[in-house]
Amino acid sequence: MKKSLFALAILGAFASAASAQSSVTMYGVVDVGVSRDDNGAATTTGLNSGIQSGSRLGFRGVEDLGGGLKGLFVLETGINVDTGGFGQSNKAFGRQSYVGLQGAFGAVKLGRQNTLLRENLDALDPFRIGLAGDATRFFNQGGVVDATNATATTNGGGRMNNAIKYETPNLSGFTGQFEYGFGEQAGSTTAARQISGALQYANGPAMIALVHNVSDIATLGVSTDKVKTTLLGGTYDFNVVKAHVAFDTVKNDVALNRTNRRDYMVGATVPFGASTFLVDYTKRKDKTGANLDADQVAVGYTYALSKRTNLYTSYARTSNDSGSSVNLGTTSAVAGNTDNLFNVGVRHSF
Repeated sequence: MKKSLFALAILGAFASAASAQSSVTMYGVVDVGVSRDDNGAATTTGLNSGIQSGSRLGFRGVEDLGGGLKGLFVLETGINVDTGGFGQSNKAFGRQSYVGLQGAFGAVKLGRQNTLLRENLDALDPFRIGLAGDATRFFNQGGVVDATNATATTNGGGRMNNAIKYETPNLSGFTGQFEYGFGEQAGSTTAARQISGALQYANGPAMIALVHNVSDIATLGVSTDKVKTTLLGGTYDFNVVKAHVAFDTVKNDVALNRTNRRDYMVGATVPFGASTFLVDYTKRKDKTGANLDADQVAVGYTYALSKRTNLYTSYARTSNDSGSSVNLGTTSAVAGNTDNLFNVGVRHSF
């Protein structure tokens, strides 16, 4: 009897050790709300998914390989809660899908991943690239919507296909990242590729980030548009209020899609009990041509019902110069109009 109990104890110890060395976590966000967008020519009202945070279902795994080395993976799909379909152009794991290794050297990850522009904008933006004040309504988040897209874009959805990402270990608050996305276009090693590097300092209440991204977006059979973006920003947490600032430059020198602009943002996050108030002001100075400037004022509010569930509402007003169409969309859009966006909804994370 004693031998049997001893054997069971040994087996239990091995089982506990194995489970501690390897784990898989399922997680997600379910976010849906009512949104009303008036671009001065048409008004659209409806139920929308992922207003504050993109609705998703994900699987995250890590395995201890010994000697400080770990294997890891993420498979994350976007979900359109309002229709029940997949997000990111109906991709099965369109948000992220990668596998990698992590150790004293840092981490190497391979697969579809967030761009460094998107990751750092998320940290700099008081609205966390969501709600009506979403920084990507002005700032470039990089990525390519489709490698066979016939025209260049300066905001490709914030994700990089066929990507290799290296992340350094934390060195007294400093971290670095490098990301390369293969274009995989026949006959060209540069068409549709992406290259990005980032340096970040985070220590105590302060955070500063610098990112440079180059996207060679193929206009197949014609040319390759090289879109260059540099992002610089920071935050400082005063406890009663957190200050946010960000600035980017976006340049594309190909005549067909010439771009030369600057985006500026200042904002604040104000926590108060279960409530959080958000505010920012964003300005675009576009040197591509005349009367292409725009600016936006945005305010938001969230209320935590629990650690996992919150209510939210936000409003943004985008004002355009006579030749600018920022945030006007495509439905009866008229350059120079003002866009008013309002939303209210609920978010649950698990």
